[in-house]
Amino acid sequence: MACSSSVLPPLKGSTLIFVTIALAMATFMQMLDSTITNVAIQTISGSLGASSDEGTWVITSFGVANAISIPVTGRLSLRLGERRLFLMSVTLFFMTSFCCGVASSLDMLIFFRIIQGLVAGPLIPLSQSLLLRNYPPEKRTYALAIWSMTVIIAPIFGPILGGYICDNYHWGWIFFINVPMGIAVVLVCSFLLKGRETATQPVKLNLIGLSLLVLGVGSLQIMLDKGKDLDWFSSSTIVTLTIICVVTLPLFVLHEIKDKNPLVDLSLFKSLNFSIAILCIVCAYLIYSGAIVLMPQLLQSVYGYTSVWAGLAYAPIGIMPLIIAPLIGRYNKNIDMRLLVTFSFTVYFICYHWRSVTFTPTIDFTSIIWPQLIQGFAVACFFLPLTTISLAGLSYDKLASATSLSNFLRTLSGSVGTSLTMTLWSRRESVHHAQLTENINSANPVFEHYISSLKTAGLSTAQGLEYINQTITQQSLLISANEIFSVSSYVFLTLTLLVWFAKPYKK
Repeated sequence: MACSSSVLPPLKGSTLIFVTIALAMATFMQMLDSTITNVAIQTISGSLGASSDEGTWVITSFGVANAISIPVTGRLSLRLGERRLFLMSVTLFFMTSFCCGVASSLDMLIFFRIIQGLVAGPLIPLSQSLLLRNYPPEKRTYALAIWSMTVIIAPIFGPILGGYICDNYHWGWIFFINVPMGIAVVLVCSFLLKGRETATQPVKLNLIGLSLLVLGVGSLQIMLDKGKDLDWFSSSTIVTLTIICVVTLPLFVLHEIKDKNPLVDLSLFKSLNFSIAILCIVCAYLIYSGAIVLMPQLLQSVYGYTSVWAGLAYAPIGIMPLIIAPLIGRYNKNIDMRLLVTFSFTVYFICYHWRSVTFTPTIDFTSIIWPQLIQGFAVACFFLPLTTISLAGLSYDKLASATSLSNFLRTLSGSVGTSLTMTLWSRRESVHHAQLTENINSANPVFEHYISSLKTAGLSTAQGLEYINQTITQQSLLISANEIFSVSSYVFLTLTLLVWFAKPYKK
C-alpha cells in the first residue's frame, strides 16, 4: 500500500507555487474545453461536411462521457492513487485533444471527444483534492481560492477564444492548445509530487452501479441536449430516454445506499454543511451556466454582435474574481463563509434584476458590460466559500469522494441549466411572438402606415412583412430573456436564506 500524503508535511515555497499553478492549469484546460466548442460548431460542421445539428454531438458526446466518469473518480483514486490517476488523466486528455484536432470526419471527431470526456472526468476533482492535501491546513481556503478562479473564469473565455480561433485559424487549434498545457502539467506534477502518492486499496469497481450510472446519466444528458431539437416529448426518442433515466437513476441511488462498495459515497449527505452547500452550488451553477450560453446568443441574435464581441461583452465578469478570490483565501480566518455567500447571492439578485429591466432594443455596449463587471463580485464570493463549507469537517480520506460528487452534481446542473434556459427562451419567444403579431393585419391603421413607409423606402410588400417579422422575433427573444433574468434573480434571493441552514465554518 502506498504512503498516504495526509501524513506527509505540506509543500512550501516555490514548490507549492509551481504545483498550485500546474493543478490550476489542469482545471482551466478541462473547463475551457467544455465551452470553447460552443461557438465553433458551424465552422467544424462545415469543414467536415456535416450539418450544424449533427455537429452539436461534438458538445453532447463530451458532456455525456464527462458526466459519467466523474463519479467513478473516487473509486479509481483509491485503487490507483490520486497522483497516478491524475497524471494518467492529463496525459490521455492532451493526447485525445490532439486526435480531435486532426480528425478528418465527424464520426472520428465524436469518437475522440467521447474518449476525451471519459479521461477528463478525474481532472477537476483530483486537482482540487491534490491541492488540499499538499497545502498547510491553515491555507486550504487560499488554495481553494486559486482553484475556484479557474472553474469560474475558464468557461467565460472559452467562447471568446473559440470564436477568435475559428475566425483566424484552423478549427483544430481549439483542441491543439491543450497539448502544451497538458505536457507542462504532467512534467511539473510528476517531478514535484514524486513520493507523495495517496494510500491505495484493492477496491473492486462496482459494475452494477457503473452500468446504472452510464444508462441513467447518459440518457439524461442526451435527453437534455437533444430535447429542444427533437421537440421534447413529441419525439419517441426523448420519451424512451426519459423512461430509461427515470427508472435507472432511482435504482442507482438505492443500489449505492445498500452496496458495501459504492461508486458514489452518498453518506457524505449526512453532513449538513455538505448537503446545504451542494444544494446551493447546484442551484446557482444551474442559473450561471444557462446565462453563459444565453448571453452570447442574445447579443448575436438580437443585437447583431459577432461571436468574438459577444464573448468580450460577457468577459468583464471574470475581472473581479481575479482580484478578490485570492484576498478571500488569504484573509478568510475571521470571515463567516455564510456572509460571503449571502453577499454573493445578493449581488447576483441585483445584477440579474438589473438586466431584466435595462435590456432594451437600444442598449449600448457599455450598459451591457456594467452588470457583468459588478457580477464579478458575486462570482468571486460564491464558489470558494460554498466549497469551503461543503468540505468543513470531512476527513482527508473523504476529500476525493466529496470533490468527485460535488463536481459531478455541478457538471450535471450545468447541463440542466443550459438545456432549461434555452428551452424556456425558445418557448417564451414563441408565446410573445404570437401575442405581438395579433394586431398585424390590414385592418390596423398603424400597421398599414408602417408597411407603406417601408414600401416608400424601396421594399416590396413581401420584404416589408419579412422585416416586420424579424423585428418582432428579436423583440420576442429580448422579452423572453428578460423574463428568465427576472426569475433567476428571485432564485438567488431565495438562496440567501438557504445558506444560513449550514453551520458556521470552524477553521
